[in-house]
Amino acid sequence: MTPSFTQLEDKLEQLSLQAAQTDRQRGEHYQPLFDERLFHCLSRLLTPCVEEAKNTYKTIVRENESGLLTAQRAEYLTEQLLAQISAIQREISTQSIRKTEIKHSSHYRKPINLLYQDLAQHQEWESRLMDMVREKERTLASAPHFQQQEAQKALIVTEQRLERCRAAKLKLEKQITFRERHQ
Repeated sequence: MTPSFTQLEDKLEQLSLQAAQTDRQRGEHYQPLFDERLFHCLSRLLTPCVEEAKNTYKTIVRENESGLLTAQRAEYLTEQLLAQISAIQREISTQSIRKTEIKHSSHYRKPINLLYQDLAQHQEWESRLMDMVREKERTLASAPHFQQQEAQKALIVTEQRLERCRAAKLKLEKQITFRERHQ
């Protein structure tokens, strides 16, 4: 293997470590980091992009060793690899700028396991609120005439809380369904 290939391999390993560190520090970006012509993986993290660049490198080496690498293909793959490496290096070097960038709302989205926890909590609250509504209905039914208006208000307030809880639970269910379909 020529020295330039060895240097590329070392560079890719170095980028792999830097990408992993960057991904740990900042997490997923709200949209793919690069254009699909540069990286087919459309990742919101750097590590899969480095892996794709490594695969481009391995393709060059494999096709060269098997004698399948034409001059035109070599030029295309080399340009692709150099563009990928350059893009990854730029992304890593602009990390300080990314910190001050205004974040898209989906950047803050919760991991799916926390959505499931929230859903379980809302299901528990819904059950408790249904019990409270039944209790308020019994209170209203057995209330003397002069207390019925007060009991009616208490029932309405509890029913409204139940409806808000159900709406929030439905929203969580939709978020979970959407996330599961688009992973």
